[in-house]
Amino acid sequence: MLPLKQLKELLASNASNKMSQNRLGLSEDLLKRILYLVGALIVFRLGTHIVIPFISQDALASLVEDNRTGILGMMNMFSGGALERLSIFTLGIMPYISSSIIMNLMTSVVPHFEQLKKEGDRGRRKITQYTRMGTVLLAVFQSYGISIALQSQSGGGFDLVTNPGLTFSFVTVVTLTTGTLFLMWLGEQISEKGIGNGISMIIFAGIVSGLPSSFGNTLSMVGTGELSVFAVVVIFMMAILVMAFVVFMERGQRRITVNYAKRQQGRKMVGGQSSYLPLKINMAGVIPPIFASSIILFPSTMGGWFSQTEGLGWLADVTAAISPGQPLYIAFYGTAIVFFTFFYTALTFDAKDTADNLRKSGGFIPGIRPGQHSADYIDGVTSRLTAVGAAYITAVCLLPEFLILYWNVPFYFGGTSLLIIVVVVIDFIAQAQSHMMSNQYEGLMRKANLK
Repeated sequence: MLPLKQLKELLASNASNKMSQNRLGLSEDLLKRILYLVGALIVFRLGTHIVIPFISQDALASLVEDNRTGILGMMNMFSGGALERLSIFTLGIMPYISSSIIMNLMTSVVPHFEQLKKEGDRGRRKITQYTRMGTVLLAVFQSYGISIALQSQSGGGFDLVTNPGLTFSFVTVVTLTTGTLFLMWLGEQISEKGIGNGISMIIFAGIVSGLPSSFGNTLSMVGTGELSVFAVVVIFMMAILVMAFVVFMERGQRRITVNYAKRQQGRKMVGGQSSYLPLKINMAGVIPPIFASSIILFPSTMGGWFSQTEGLGWLADVTAAISPGQPLYIAFYGTAIVFFTFFYTALTFDAKDTADNLRKSGGFIPGIRPGQHSADYIDGVTSRLTAVGAAYITAVCLLPEFLILYWNVPFYFGGTSLLIIVVVVIDFIAQAQSHMMSNQYEGLMRKANLK
């Protein structure tokens, strides 16, 4: 039997735990984080409707419609429609992502950055500082290029920029760069005070915001007879199956057994345990399709802009050959995805470092000698997993091309957008479960101390 005083404290502890839970069973801290995330995403969506000055909306609507399948369409999808409105968030978070990827490459190539990577928190802070500086440079460069390109564009018989000149370029550079830096700051705040990866959540919100209009277009096509009800049901069921397949592949792991030898520490014998080294099927994430799309679509978009120039009429034939849905585009796109999958995996995962860390911690792979033999074995397993992952990413990304080409599906189904949605949702659920388990663990610890 517990003493009366401890019994009262235990009842008070249980009562306080129940008060800190809401009707959904979420802890107060988790609920605050979710509300902070929702508020931040609302701010992001409001910003996508604030248009930069001196833009003709009629010409803009016509121009975006003509380039919807090029790189502008992909950037518009990532920015949540900010590009088609030329809002202050037109560049979105892409300059920060590009800067992060460049810094990731530099840490594997340049000795100075490689040393910073190994210096712990100080090195990470320095790399983060360089990443932010790179974001500013890329944003200024891209926004200035956009301001120059916009002044030469027209649509629907109207000039896109109503007041071209140096003033427009200056205002555009300042506005778009500030918008990108604000999104970078907002993403960091979401990661710190909200839940999930902030940058990924912003991209996720931009992609999901386009789904209602896509569904509306699909229903309108059913009403006009362009699509049958049976075709819509088949597309919906196919979307569910592909999503389940993506979840299965993203959660898939190849676990390499690792044993730890017994060793003497003081008067105790430690070790002798068995663990495993988890290797994901898709280690590159969504980087390969993003890189491949940018590289393939950028020349076609530039060709479409300059094909009307005198003496450059041949660009129209080249642009048509590498436009989405064409056999040459599909071949280049699939090859680029496979290449970047192997390339990015090789940069982010070093089998030799992994084998060295296992050796230093007293671990070894059964039947494989530590050191170089273990590194070769891990590298062989990683290569086979990367081949499977590259085939999986390529299949998912090429599926929308065939759907748009043969079925005329009115929304971008699958591909990079579906991969991002699934990865972000999986990460969000994992972090939410972690917070819930942490809250339950703290409650159990308080009860154990009382007893």
